[in-house]
Amino acid sequence: MGKHILVISQYFYPEQFRINDICTEWVKKGYKVTVLTGIPNYPHGKFYKGYGLRKKRREKINGIDILRIPLIPRGNNSIMLALNYFSFVVTGFFWQLLSKLKADYVFIFEVSPMTQALPGVWYAKKNKIPCYLYVQDLWPENVEVVTGIKNNYIIGSIGKMVDYIYKNCDKIFTTSESFVKAIVKRGVNEARVENWPQYAESFYEPIKEANKTEIPHDGRFNIVFTGNIGQAQGLDLLPRVASILKSEGYGNMICFNIIGDGRFRETLKEIIYQNKVDDMFNFIDRQPPEEIPYYISSCDAAFLSFANKELFNMTIPAKLQSYLACGIPIVASAGGESKKLINTSQAGFCTETGNENKLVNSIVKLMHLTENERNLMGERARLYYEENFDKDYLLNKMDKFFQ
Repeated sequence: MGKHILVISQYFYPEQFRINDICTEWVKKGYKVTVLTGIPNYPHGKFYKGYGLRKKRREKINGIDILRIPLIPRGNNSIMLALNYFSFVVTGFFWQLLSKLKADYVFIFEVSPMTQALPGVWYAKKNKIPCYLYVQDLWPENVEVVTGIKNNYIIGSIGKMVDYIYKNCDKIFTTSESFVKAIVKRGVNEARVENWPQYAESFYEPIKEANKTEIPHDGRFNIVFTGNIGQAQGLDLLPRVASILKSEGYGNMICFNIIGDGRFRETLKEIIYQNKVDDMFNFIDRQPPEEIPYYISSCDAAFLSFANKELFNMTIPAKLQSYLACGIPIVASAGGESKKLINTSQAGFCTETGNENKLVNSIVKLMHLTENERNLMGERARLYYEENFDKDYLLNKMDKFFQ
C-alpha cells in the first residue's frame, strides 16, 4: 500500500464535486485514501435519503474510506448556512483531537467555506505531516461577494483565519493564475503557491448522436447550462436576454436548457415568468454527472456566466473544463480568466459580464453560423482541453508532492 492521504472536504459523494474523481484516481495509483467529510446535504439543504446522524457515517466507495462527521444541514437561509459551516469545524476539532488515524499527508479540497480547512490544518500540526490546500474559492473575497457583508471587523476576522490557514499549509494549489497572485499578495511566499488547473472526469467527452429526450428537438437552437444555480452564476441575465431575443423575432427559435439545482432556481423561474419568456426555458432537475455529457452533446451550445463582481474575473469554474472536454461551442458572459480561456481556445464567444445586448448579439451570431463552423468550434474546444487540462498529466504532476 502506498502513502496514506487524508482528504478534508466538507462535501463528498454522493454530493457532486471533482474531489470524488481525484480520490478515485489516487486509489487507482496505489495510495490509501481516507476522506473526512460531512453528512451529505448539498445543495438542497437537508440530509440525503439514507444518510443521517446515525446512518451511514462510515462508507467505503471505490476503495476510498469515508468518515462522515456530524454537522447541521445547510437549510435554506443564511443562519442555517452559518451553522452548517460552524458545526463542521466544531466536530472536526474533536475528531482530530481524538482520532487515532495515521496519515502521511493532508489534502484539503477547499470550496466554500474556507473554515473546513481548519480540522485538516490542526490534524497536520498535531501529527507533524505535510498539509496541502487546494483553493477553489478565494476567501475572504468570496464572503464579501456572496453574502454582501462589508463589516470591517467581520471581514478582518475572516482574513486572519485565512492567513492562519495559509501559514500552516506546506503547499497551496489554485485553479487559476489570478488566485496565485491574490494569495501571494497576502504575504504567502510565491514558491509555496502553484496553479493546478481542474480537469474534467473522463466521461466528459463528445457523444455522437446524443439525443436526450428532455432536450426539445423541435428545430430550436438549444443552449445548455449545467451546474449550481446560485446568485454567483449571474443567471438573472438570461431572462433579459430572452426578452430582447423575443422582441427581435427569435422567441420561437431558441431554447435555454437549465440543468441543475440551487438556492436561486425558484427565484430565477419567477423572474422568467415575470418577463413572459417561460416558453424559451426548459428546466431539468439535477442529473448524475455521467449523464451530463449526453445532455451537453444534445445541444448546440453551452452557456457560462457570472455575477458582475471582480472576484469572478479571477475564477475558472469547473463547468468550463467540462464544456471544453465535451467539444461544444461556448457562449459566455464573463471576464478575466474565463474570457481569456474561451478567446484563446477559439471555442466560442465571450462578452463582458452582465451586458445583455452583447450577449444577444453573440447568441444570434453563433446561431447563424453553419453547422460546419460550429463543429469546428467544438473541435477547437476539445483540442484545447486535451492540450491544457489532460487528467493524467495533472495527476502525475501532483504525484511529486506525495513522494
